[in-house]
Amino acid sequence: MDELQRLGPRLRAARQERGWTLDELAARSGMSPSTLSRLESGKRQASLELLLPVTRQLGIRVDDLLDAPDRDPRVHRTAIRRDGMTIAPLTREASEVRAFKITYHPRPPEAAERELQVHEGHEWLYVLSGRLHLALADREHVLGRGEAAEFDTSVPHRMRAEGSTPCEVISIFNTVGERLHLHST
Repeated sequence: MDELQRLGPRLRAARQERGWTLDELAARSGMSPSTLSRLESGKRQASLELLLPVTRQLGIRVDDLLDAPDRDPRVHRTAIRRDGMTIAPLTREASEVRAFKITYHPRPPEAAERELQVHEGHEWLYVLSGRLHLALADREHVLGRGEAAEFDTSVPHRMRAEGSTPCEVISIFNTVGERLHLHST
């Protein structure tokens, strides 16, 4: 059975998991029940024009109906050095949640303090080594190895290494400002 032949049974299974009849999903998707039936049975050639309304109603992506090819799970992105930091991306650029390993290099005492930043999102930090100076609005915090922080990035903020040694941090950032929910298994 090739990939397109497996699409129909997967479509049927997704519909049945929601407890919907063929007529219900067809009506929600704006197509005739016979067209949907032929898609599910493999008697109708699948096209994006037919699949997109159906997958939207099911709350899935077209990719979910296809076997995703094995892809290299490693992230191949180049670290960036700027403003006294080395930023190594840990996620693909298109991720909704982005993770970085950031090394804050000590700043010379005469260096001007960076401006406080404000932007949409939510950020989580975990200090791997060194000490992190975190300014949130008018409050100052120093986090050591093994400590974590979480904050709304619409609050004015800035970070730097505290002291004379570099500080390594894992930063998780959600661009839409939603909190990351971790579920234990």
